Amino acid sequence: MPTPDTLRLDGLAIGELCPVTLAIASGEILCLSGVSGSGKSRLLRAIADLEPHDGEVWLGDRAQSSIPGHAWRQAVMLVPAESHWWAERVGEHLPDATPADLESLGFRPEVLDGSVVHLSSGEKQRLALLRAVSRSPSALLLDEPTANLDDATASRVEAWLRERIRVRGWPAVWVAHDMAQIARVADRHARIQGGVLETEMEGAWT
Repeated sequence: MPTPDTLRLDGLAIGELCPVTLAIASGEILCLSGVSGSGKSRLLRAIADLEPHDGEVWLGDRAQSSIPGHAWRQAVMLVPAESHWWAERVGEHLPDATPADLESLGFRPEVLDGSVVHLSSGEKQRLALLRAVSRSPSALLLDEPTANLDDATASRVEAWLRERIRVRGWPAVWVAHDMAQIARVADRHARIQGGVLETEMEGAWT
């Protein structure tokens, strides 16, 4: 297995967001919060090379600008708040899903034989996470990954994600609004305020 890499933002700027210089270590979860419209999702999209931006993003010694977009996004995997599905059958999206992972997320293996159109928003969200993880990325960008889930299911997904991030050594940026969730899953917490990304280690808030 390749040695996990640090994900590093070097003067990354998009929209009204001031340049961000930040490193997320392998196996570290950085939770990102901020009011609606502050630029959280756009920042994730910039890290994933889905929107033009200033500055550079590094995965270990590999610069985003030196890698074709599709290859970068395979390594730095974004799971958006609203997942996209292109085939009718669920299993076509998840050829490598294991029964153990399906069970951990509250599914029976038979879900793979079902139709995407019959999935609820919460089911789509959980399966989109499994789809991303099963592609063996090198870093994860999670845009409110439990937003459509009830508390019990959200806790289940949190535990599953945290275990995989730790074991695989993925640097992860996790957008969240719930301070209780942030306290449970984050190694560090940062928020966007007034166009500036502030981290708790800088004493920006209490």
